[in-house]
Amino acid sequence: MSDLTKERKVTIGSYIALAFAIVFFSGLLQSNEWYGVFDFTTLNGAFGQVAHNVTETENGVQAATTSFRGVGGSGARDGFIFALTLIPTVMFALGMINVLEHYGALDAARKLLSPLLRPLMGIPGNSGLALIASLQSTDAGAAMTRQLKDEGHLTKRETDVFTMFQFTAGAAIVNFFSSGAVLFTLTMMDGSLAVTSSIGLAVAVMFLFKFVGANLFRVYLNITEGKEDKSPKQDETNAQQETA
Repeated sequence: MSDLTKERKVTIGSYIALAFAIVFFSGLLQSNEWYGVFDFTTLNGAFGQVAHNVTETENGVQAATTSFRGVGGSGARDGFIFALTLIPTVMFALGMINVLEHYGALDAARKLLSPLLRPLMGIPGNSGLALIASLQSTDAGAAMTRQLKDEGHLTKRETDVFTMFQFTAGAAIVNFFSSGAVLFTLTMMDGSLAVTSSIGLAVAVMFLFKFVGANLFRVYLNITEGKEDKSPKQDETNAQQETA
């Protein structure tokens, strides 16, 4: 087990690192302005554009554009290109979490968030950064969760429950505000709003059912595997026994 699992003193620097991490991975500063340099998604950037469906017109040649992956791909080759787009995100997320961990962000998160996340989902507080990251990037959240599991911060059961939370409405904030939120601007023929609910209520319901999904999975694990939560060391021992 990694030495990072040992208790370390939480200092004011740890809380500063945690505050920075929350802002950095939350997407609050996502912008093309100068403060965008403090946002994960902005710094992660994007691939260029690939031209396709080139058509000729009377005025010359016009070309439509799409993302780096292009269109019409299939099979292993398209899967490889998709995986290639994930590499920068995962590497950048893991690099940042290692830097923040060095400055005590995970220790501060464990101390502050464990009283909240333990009763809500049965996971430790140091998974809070991965939770925040998963709200805007499923790739970053998954990579950070895997690192927490590998370093012994999460047991197998905690990892399974936390994964269920992430996969329920994955990248909820980014996906909702980039596509779903537009529904709240639609109007009827008479000028009244087509959707009478509020964006705040929609976000609250979305978050509520992410926690509901995670806890339903906890109930399922309790029924199928019992309530015993094995330590990461026990999980590793059992895995070695199964492969022996």
